[in-house]
Amino acid sequence: MKKLIVLLAIILSSFAYSQEITMQGHKYFMNGQQLSSREVKEKLASNTQALEQFKSGKNKASLGGLFLGLGVAFCTADLVKGLVSDEDYPGAPTYIGAGFLAVSVPILIGKNKKMRQGIETYNAGLKNSGDADDLELNLITNQNGYGIQLRF
Repeated sequence: MKKLIVLLAIILSSFAYSQEITMQGHKYFMNGQQLSSREVKEKLASNTQALEQFKSGKNKASLGGLFLGLGVAFCTADLVKGLVSDEDYPGAPTYIGAGFLAVSVPILIGKNKKMRQGIETYNAGLKNSGDADDLELNLITNQNGYGIQLRF
């Protein structure tokens, strides 16, 4: 019985000391220490909805960065080509690059919102996980004998 009480105390105390992730600018902090994106993903792994939202934001950042880079590359390449040759400067690559730049802006704007939603979902889950209503203690029996089951 003493072992059971100690086990319950340890489990409940781990929920009480669950730490929230905060986002300041583009950096993530827990207990005043900065976390890398990989560490944030490891923390969010316990909440699949929060992890999916965070990953969606990271995917948007990658896709937006790709479009931004392509836009800059097309515009720069056409500018250099216009400077060193006799061709007209605003050619097709400049317009293609401008299109890529225009597409990248809304994608990059939405990335921070998705990542913030993921972190907020994770933090909301931490606040709800310590409720006594979530705990179930059952006596179970099977072919191996009797036991106690704790669900949280």
